Amino acid sequence: MEPAVIAIMERSLNAGGSAYHIVMTEEDLSSSYPGMKRYTVRLSSEGRTLGLVRTNSYEYPPSTSLRARDVAAETTTRWEEHLLRDPDTFLSSLPPIPATGRRILPKRGVVIIQGSPRPGGNCALLASWAADAARQRGEEATVHFPHDLDIHPCIGCYQCYNTGTCIFDDDMAAIIEDVSRSRLVVVCSPVYTNSVPAGLKALIDRFQALHAERTFSAETGTGKGLLLAVAGRQGSQNFRCVKAVAGAFFSLLGITPANPILIDGMDQKGDLNSFPDVREQVRTSVNECLIEG
Repeated sequence: MEPAVIAIMERSLNAGGSAYHIVMTEEDLSSSYPGMKRYTVRLSSEGRTLGLVRTNSYEYPPSTSLRARDVAAETTTRWEEHLLRDPDTFLSSLPPIPATGRRILPKRGVVIIQGSPRPGGNCALLASWAADAARQRGEEATVHFPHDLDIHPCIGCYQCYNTGTCIFDDDMAAIIEDVSRSRLVVVCSPVYTNSVPAGLKALIDRFQALHAERTFSAETGTGKGLLLAVAGRQGSQNFRCVKAVAGAFFSLLGITPANPILIDGMDQKGDLNSFPDVREQVRTSVNECLIEG
């Protein structure tokens, strides 16, 4: 459901022989984050949008004196004053209009995120087995390696909730595009200090941008998610944090998680190639996810 939009301020004026309309609106985004509100200032003329800026309440920490509503109201007043004073200069100085939402495209293929920085380790084997299983079913399979990519850590600025896109221009855009269209997302992770590796966590955090985009579009999360994880030590308790991180990732994107495949005690077992039953488990799980998804 799209958030309700309430007009807070409106200005109708004439400048340079043309009629303009400035409106400031408020949207309650509490369904995404408790108490989040987004404010939009829009300038239009003859039904055509000429300028648009957005800000939201999560951009401003409690320790600062700035508030999103006040910033938007100040922008509304400033635009009115500048437009009346010098319309040509003002209109030419307006920033590009941010767009939200993407084309709704058919779901296809499998995206595999190989979260281990070790290219020849057990997670690399799991990723290759998942890719083989998908391709045997005639599905396109794409493997992403976070440790080889330019991925800036999320800084919690929440500006993606203004535009639906991240402020950083790096390799994440292609990954987000792939995941948004996939039928199945497979996360392969070793256990590092009881959690996932830093590169994988950075990638997961940046998917806030896709969640923001879906908040303002008709697109909803679909498909399945599968966690494949390996721990050196014995015991299922070693996977508690990895399962929680992967579960939060799937939940953020509206993806239905499948039963994970968790292999412990690998410090004693060594190479997963010695265990063909694990490869069969991966193949079976990928097949089931694609049938159900």
